[in-house]
Amino acid sequence: MVFKSNHPDIEIPQYGIFQYVMSNQEGISDNKIIYRDGNTSKGYTFGEFKSESKRFAAGLRDKVGFKRGDVLAIYSSNEVDYPMVLLGTIAAGGKVTPVDPKYVASELSYQLLDSGASTLIVHPDLLETAIAASKGINNPNFRIFLFGDNEIRGYKPFRSELIGEHEIEPIFYTPEEANSTIAYICYSSGTTGKQKGVEITHTNLVSNLAQIYNVEKDLGSHSVLAGVLATLLSHICVNLLHPFNFDLYYKIDYVHAAPPVILDLINYPTAKNYDLSSVKIIVSAGAPLGRELEYMFYELFKIRIKQAYGLSEALFVHYSDSNNIITGKVQLNNSFNNGNDNFLMILNAQKIGSCGTLLPNIKVKILSNNGHELGINEPGELCVHGPSIMKGYLNNSNAMNSAFDNDGFLLTGDIAYVDGQGFYFNS
Repeated sequence: MVFKSNHPDIEIPQYGIFQYVMSNQEGISDNKIIYRDGNTSKGYTFGEFKSESKRFAAGLRDKVGFKRGDVLAIYSSNEVDYPMVLLGTIAAGGKVTPVDPKYVASELSYQLLDSGASTLIVHPDLLETAIAASKGINNPNFRIFLFGDNEIRGYKPFRSELIGEHEIEPIFYTPEEANSTIAYICYSSGTTGKQKGVEITHTNLVSNLAQIYNVEKDLGSHSVLAGVLATLLSHICVNLLHPFNFDLYYKIDYVHAAPPVILDLINYPTAKNYDLSSVKIIVSAGAPLGRELEYMFYELFKIRIKQAYGLSEALFVHYSDSNNIITGKVQLNNSFNNGNDNFLMILNAQKIGSCGTLLPNIKVKILSNNGHELGINEPGELCVHGPSIMKGYLNNSNAMNSAFDNDGFLLTGDIAYVDGQGFYFNS
């Protein structure tokens, strides 16, 4: 049985990523601040961000000979210049491979070699690891630059070296080119061997941004978001917090947080002392969030949590929208609340325990161990199909051949089930 989204299909924009995210659908002013460092208040207005991205693209081309199709790696935690590097590389016609800042030298070296990166921009705290990783790269044109303003051991800040004096005209992609051209090479966790380079095209990402923009009604140009996962489409102000500084959450109304951050807030001894009154929504993704944690968090802070599900190969698949809410009483696990008050009133919460409904244009099959298609409330392997599904695995045709079924559905390896209302649950 093939399950379809509760949402009607949308028309997928036929643009390259830079043109799409800079399209200014909300018609905001160039003076609006859209990125800000939550710790230092350094930031970009929309106008500055557009200009800096195109100047960075020009610097890549003119100062290091970066060409269309070349690969730039980013090895950093949250950093206010990260989005500009990300979009500027795309404007130059390049590909970006983001590196997990927790990677050790051998993992970083493998990703740099496998992706063919010719330029690496690294956070100063990670420079020693980057230097160690680069020793195995036999490319005389390979260059390392730094985030920040200071030269360290002869390695220079990218801003002083790569921000050109003039703006480049961003590379334009026809619909056919957008559909076939790789924009990002995102590496999987490598739980079944070496990390695999997931090839994400311009159309893949534009599709996913359009899908989320279509269902996400809690974001708007008025919003202030914590994190770096936001789209420029809504022209929200994104506060980049590194490390997570709970004292700064009083300025935020929309938070992206993985389950460990939510657990930290629950367990932090003085959690109730933080002023989180401005926070209206938390979107949890990256791992399943247990219903007990969701209950406990709501009991402490009275803040809604919406869950989302995705993976490198498919981007976001399930997402909770504003209409996915319930009002009522839910029973708590006695072992979790020590037998005190078995019921907690949950208001304006998503359907508890679910990771939402399918985004528009997404189809799903749930397969049994022997490959039979399952129905409602029957757990099995989640298989997904849609415009955001990866183009393939870089340099790994064997993995690619085993990743899809005969109908073109991506085999996620995750076990899930769907209820009669179209809500998906991890099993």
